[in-house]
Amino acid sequence: MLYIAGISLAFFLSFLLISKKNKSFADKILFVWLLVIGTHLGFFYLSFTGRLYEYPFLIGLQFPFPLLHGPFLYLYAAAITNRLPKQRSLIWIHFIPVVIVYLWLIPFMSMPAEEKISIFQSKGKGHETFLLLLLVSIIVSGFGYIVWTRSILKKHKRTILNQFSNTDKINLDWLNYLMYCIAIIWIIVLSGNDEFTFTASVFFIGFIGYFGIKQVGIFTQQQQFTVRDNGDTVSLNNNENFSANEGMGIPESITEGGSIEETFDKSSGGRRKYSKSGLSSEAANDLHQKLRHLVNIDKVYKDSELTLTELAKKLNTHPNYLSQIINDREGKNFYDFINTLRTEEFKRLISNPGNQKFTLLGLANECGFNSKSSFNKYFRKTTGQSPSEYLEQLGVKDV
Repeated sequence: MLYIAGISLAFFLSFLLISKKNKSFADKILFVWLLVIGTHLGFFYLSFTGRLYEYPFLIGLQFPFPLLHGPFLYLYAAAITNRLPKQRSLIWIHFIPVVIVYLWLIPFMSMPAEEKISIFQSKGKGHETFLLLLLVSIIVSGFGYIVWTRSILKKHKRTILNQFSNTDKINLDWLNYLMYCIAIIWIIVLSGNDEFTFTASVFFIGFIGYFGIKQVGIFTQQQQFTVRDNGDTVSLNNNENFSANEGMGIPESITEGGSIEETFDKSSGGRRKYSKSGLSSEAANDLHQKLRHLVNIDKVYKDSELTLTELAKKLNTHPNYLSQIINDREGKNFYDFINTLRTEEFKRLISNPGNQKFTLLGLANECGFNSKSSFNKYFRKTTGQSPSEYLEQLGVKDV
């Protein structure tokens, strides 16, 4: 039966996760979540087949389970994107509603078996208020956590686009799909059809297990620096820690992604400074000139794995300052800045008849793109054309 397959798959995936070497905190969250999903599906199977009445002491234990899935979705996404609170004890706040429901259920759980079965078979007769409040809480929790999860995934995307020039292996598109799957399940819940709901849950188990176990580490290098994203501090692992006094002699943190405003600073002898970063306009100009020289002359963008931290190291500056300069002076995030340069380099190379004997992918790789899909996607984004359409416009045969 489908439900037995779903239960078995959930527990099997949990076993794979717990036996995984070097488990991350996200793996541990997913492990517990899969156990919860499998147990929840198990309760439904017992109820669906009528076997739950053989174990009356279990009746009622399943009621708070729907309140668990929203928090686990959020916590899993937060763990993957390094956005969990520093005080891990705060995680338990998300499960307070579950505790409240269980406390409310104590009188029901203490009833004789026959009475519990009678109430359950009558679909909660005499407990309508409790069931209505529980349903409202489940819906609010489910959709509320979906919105919250979407928010942190958007922040994550903004962060990686300011740190990496290649995001093929670290984007979380699959987690967005996971979130949409849960949203669909909650919509089915509103229909009141439990069979449809738990059938969808079986397919969801396969989806979350496959992508959750397959997903690679987002930040695999060892050390950390801190960026600030609209007031939220996020620690990202990188190769080096940069001293604030290294090259610039300025404060260590800036607000990433914010606009830089030039202001008149009396304490600096009348020199203009960037109000949000503390970076003087002279230092900003110097850094921008060095950046343009590095990309125009050394063409560092040809390194397909180039990161903001590596580029900052070459410029002897802090990654946050470099990010601010790219955002403000170039009007782009790091990802768009580097990939625009790669696209322009490709257009320059392909215009040379001597290069037209090479394949498109070969030339794209030469420019720093590391896959055909990322090259095609970004080329169309910047030019509005596919590479083949662009070549046709130039009157060049597809190479």
